[in-house]
Amino acid sequence: MITTVIGVYTLYIIIRLYVSVMQIGYINQIKCKGAVLMGEREYLDAANYAVAKEKLGMMETFVEYGLFLLWMGGMMAWLDSALVSQTPLTQTIIAVMGLIVINGLVMLPFGWIAKFKIDAKYGFNRSSTGQFVKDTLISTLLTLVIGSFMVWIVSLIITSSELWWLWSFAFIMAVVIAINMFFPTIRALFFDKVTPLEDPELRDQIEALMAKTGFVSSGVFISDASKRDARLNAYFGGLGKSKRVILFDTLIQKLTPSELVAVLGHELGHFAHGDLYKNITMVGVMLFGMFALFGNLPETLYMELGVSQSPHIVMMLFILLLPVVSFVMMPLMGIMSRHNEYEADRTGAELGGAEHLVNALKKLVAENKSFPLSHPLYRFFHTTHPPVVDRLRALGYDIRIEKDEGYADPCPND
Repeated sequence: MITTVIGVYTLYIIIRLYVSVMQIGYINQIKCKGAVLMGEREYLDAANYAVAKEKLGMMETFVEYGLFLLWMGGMMAWLDSALVSQTPLTQTIIAVMGLIVINGLVMLPFGWIAKFKIDAKYGFNRSSTGQFVKDTLISTLLTLVIGSFMVWIVSLIITSSELWWLWSFAFIMAVVIAINMFFPTIRALFFDKVTPLEDPELRDQIEALMAKTGFVSSGVFISDASKRDARLNAYFGGLGKSKRVILFDTLIQKLTPSELVAVLGHELGHFAHGDLYKNITMVGVMLFGMFALFGNLPETLYMELGVSQSPHIVMMLFILLLPVVSFVMMPLMGIMSRHNEYEADRTGAELGGAEHLVNALKKLVAENKSFPLSHPLYRFFHTTHPPVVDRLRALGYDIRIEKDEGYADPCPND
C-alpha cells in the first residue's frame, strides 16, 4: 500500500515538473515574438519574471518531494515513537504542528528568495528584512495557535466517533467559513494598516456602485500594502455584515477613478453571482472527498509505515497528501473560476464601462508584470483566470498577436 501512495505522489510531482518545463519553454519561445499589450522591454521583463518564478517553483517541488519521502520513509515513525511518553492529546498536537513547522522552516528560504531576489530584481519588493522576519513570526504564531486548536478538536472527534471523518469535515468547513468571514479583520490587525477612504467623491461613486448590486459592507478602506509590495490589487473580504472593500494604495495611485470603479464593478460581479459561495462549495467538495478517503484508509498502510492508526498519524497523512488532491481538483475549479471571471468582467463593463475596464486590465498587466500568454497545460492545471488577451477580446478590445513575427535581434539582451 505504501508503494502505491508513494507512486501516486511521484506521478503528481512528475506532472507538476512537466507542466513547469512546458511553461518555461513556451515563454522563452514566445517572448521573442511581437510584444503583446506592453512595450518590447516590458514584455521581455514580464516573460523573464514569469520564467524566474517558475524555475524557483520547480526547485520547491523537488524539495517538497524530498520532504514527503523523508516523512513516509521513517520520520513519521520516528516522531511517533519519540512522543510515546506524552499524553495522547499532547502527542497529537506536537506531532501535527511539528510536521507543519518543520516543513515550513525547510521551505522558508524559497519565500525569502522570491521576495528579496526575484521580486526585488523586477521592482516589486519594498519590504525590509526586518519586516519579512516580523511577518514570518506573526504568521507562524497564528498558525501554531489556530492550528493547535483545530488539531485538538479534530483529535477529540476522531477518538469519540466512528464517523469521525464526517464530523471532522463539518468542523473544518466551519473554520473555512469563519476564516473567510474574519480574514479582513485579521489581516488588518496583524499585517496591513487599513484606513477609511477619505476621497468623498470616489467613496460616493463606490457606494453608488455597491448599491446597484445590493452589496452591503462595513466600509471602504485603503490598505498600506505598498510598504511590502508594488503590485496593484483590491478585494472584497468577509461575509455577512463583516464585508469590507479593501483597496491597495498602489491601486489608487495607478488607476484613474473611472478605471478603479470598473475594477470594483468586476469584483461586485463576483458578489452578484455568488462566486464566493461557489468557491466555498468547491472547497467543501474537495475536503469531503479527502475526509471520506482518509476515514477509510486500509490498516495495512499504517502497518507498513510502522505506526499506529492514531489521530496524529491520520492528520499527518492528510496534510502530506492534500497537495495531490488539490492538484487533481484544480482543473475543475479552474474551469469554474475562469467562467466566473468572464461573467464578472461582463458585470464590470456594465457597471463601470467596458472601455474603462479594458484600460484598467491593461494597466494591471503592465504594472504587475503579468505575462499575458501561457502554455495550454499550464492554464489547465494552474490558472484561475482566463488569459487577459481573451478577457479583453470578450470586452470588445481588438488584439492581434503576431506569433510569426519576431524582433530583428531574436532576443534582446536581458
